[in-house]
Amino acid sequence: MTKVQPLIDLQDVDGRIRDLERELKDLPRRKALEVAKLNGVSADLTAAKTAQEYVQQQIRGFEEEAKALKARIADLKTTQAGLKSNKEYAQYSMQIDMVEHDLEAAENRQLAAMDNLPSAEARIAEAQSKYDGAKFEVDESCREFDERIAALQSELAAAQAERAEVARNVSDPKMKLYYERLRTKRWPVVVALTSEGVCDGCHLVQPPHVAQLVDRNAGMVACTMCGRILYRD
Repeated sequence: MTKVQPLIDLQDVDGRIRDLERELKDLPRRKALEVAKLNGVSADLTAAKTAQEYVQQQIRGFEEEAKALKARIADLKTTQAGLKSNKEYAQYSMQIDMVEHDLEAAENRQLAAMDNLPSAEARIAEAQSKYDGAKFEVDESCREFDERIAALQSELAAAQAERAEVARNVSDPKMKLYYERLRTKRWPVVVALTSEGVCDGCHLVQPPHVAQLVDRNAGMVACTMCGRILYRD
């Protein structure tokens, strides 16, 4: 066994930890993208409800207008009934006719608005159905994301505990310190020196004395270019 084998074992664990942490970091972003899929269908549903409310407001408005016009007609007729002059009576009749004309127009507009209500309600039903279907799919995806996150957190905790055990096997404190410093800057830290004498990290051909040290299993031998720890595969 090479003298750097404990570092290789530690690096294997660190590689798994890096992969787990990378996926854990990425999953919330992917989950947010999944939730964002609801934005479009939610906007359609909101627009459909807004359109229905507009129609309902129109209906209520025309209804109130018709109610006011009916009250106006009743007042005019009450006043007309007490008139004694034919001229005044005729004038009131003309006013009543005009208000009745306005009333008919308001009631026609109300009926037209009511005709639009079924289509507005149908649009809501369709949009609601699409939203419910999309939300079900998104909820399922989010549940799977949450389950995966929980599983990864458990795996990460186990891997970190394993790392603590494996790290104890690195007996050379200088070698361990060198590894810990370098792993935050270059990855992987421990790489093979190929049969051609090439560092498998930066792909630089090493001087002959470097290859000789690695072959003699002289301990920690660093690449002359990138500083990675070399070993023979």
